[in-house]
Amino acid sequence: MYGEINVCGIYGRKGIENESESKNEKKGQKMISNKEYKECIKICSAGIYRDIQIHKGKFLISGATGLIGTALINCLLEMNDTYAADFKVIAMAQSKERAIHTLGMYSGRADLEFVSSDVNNPIPELGEVDYIIHAASNTHPLAYSSDPIGTIKTNIIGTNNLLDYAVSYLKKRFVFLSSVEIYGENRGGKASFSEMDCGYLNCNQVRSGYPESKRAGESLCCAYEKKYGIDIVIPRLCRVYGPTMGQNDSKALAQFIKKAVDGKDIVLKSKGQQFYSYIHVIDAVTAIFYILDKGKSGEAYNVSSQLSDIKLSDLAKKLSEISGTKVVFEVPDEFEKQGYSNATNAILDNTKLKKLGWKETYDIDSGLRMTVQILKNLKD
Repeated sequence: MYGEINVCGIYGRKGIENESESKNEKKGQKMISNKEYKECIKICSAGIYRDIQIHKGKFLISGATGLIGTALINCLLEMNDTYAADFKVIAMAQSKERAIHTLGMYSGRADLEFVSSDVNNPIPELGEVDYIIHAASNTHPLAYSSDPIGTIKTNIIGTNNLLDYAVSYLKKRFVFLSSVEIYGENRGGKASFSEMDCGYLNCNQVRSGYPESKRAGESLCCAYEKKYGIDIVIPRLCRVYGPTMGQNDSKALAQFIKKAVDGKDIVLKSKGQQFYSYIHVIDAVTAIFYILDKGKSGEAYNVSSQLSDIKLSDLAKKLSEISGTKVVFEVPDEFEKQGYSNATNAILDNTKLKKLGWKETYDIDSGLRMTVQILKNLKD
C-alpha cells in the first residue's frame, strides 16, 4: 500500500507562487550560476559521462535537498544540458521551502519533479524507476541529539519503505548511502578501516542511534537482496563537506567553514586530535556514480580521499589561514557533547573504490578554499 502523492508545484509551473519563493529561487540560481561551483559541476558531469556507462534512466533520490542530494541532481541535469543525456529525476524531500531554495532554478523543466514526502511514511505511487538513491538522513551531531528517534527511523523505517517500493517498481539498482560512522571506535589501533572491519559501538548512548541504524539499514539492504533479488550497492561515505551544506549543519568542519566565510575566529571545542577522512561533495558524487555503475551487488565501498585525511586541529588551522583569523578554544556544553563522536581515528581505506577506476579531484586545501570562496560569493 503506497501513500498519496504530494507534488509541490515548483516544476512545470509558469510562475512563482509568492515573493518569498521568488527570493529563495534566486538563491538557488545564484549557487548554480556561481563561476566556481558551475566549474565543479562541469568537471563532475564530464568525468561521469566519460567514465560510466549510464547515460539515461529515471532516478528517485531521497534527501534530494541535502548536501549530497543537491549536488547529485545538479550533475545529472548538467549532463542532460551539456551531453544530451536522458536522465529523469524525482527529487524527494520533506521541505518545499528548502526545495525552492536549492532546486527552484530548475522550475519548468520536464526532467525534474519534486515530491514532498517523508520516507518514514509509505512512499507515494510514482511508477517505475531505474535507480533509487537513498540519501535522506540526519547527518550532524545536533540532529542526533535533538531528533534521536527521527534519526533512527529514517535509516531503518525510511530505508525499509524505499526497499518495499523497490520490490514493485525498481528496474535496475538501489543505492543506500551509508557512513564511516558504522565502523565505530577504532580500539584496535588500525591505521585505516577496510570494508571488512567493524569497531566498537556503545549502543546505550543517544548518539549511537545514527551509526547503529546505519548498520541496520545495511543489513536490511542485504536481506532484501537475498529475498527479492534487488540489486543493491552501499557507498560508505567519510565526512563530506562542500558549498551545498545546510545552514543548520553542526558538524565541526561545517562550523569551521561558516566561521571562515563570516571572517570570524575558528572555534575548536576539543584538543583537535581526531584524525578523520574527509571528501569534497563533488568527489563524493563521482564516487557514488562509479559505485552505481561498476560496483558489485550486495557490497559496500568506502568513499574517501587520501588527499584529505587530516586532524581536526589542522583543519581549524587551515581555515583560520584562509579567513585571516585565529583558532580559539571553547568548552562544549553538555547538549553538544551528546552528539559528538567518540572515534578518535576514523580513516577509510578506499582501495576497493579505486579499483573501480575512481580517483579524487580535490585535495583538502583546494576543496576548503573553493568552498569558502563560493559561500562568500553567495553572501554578497
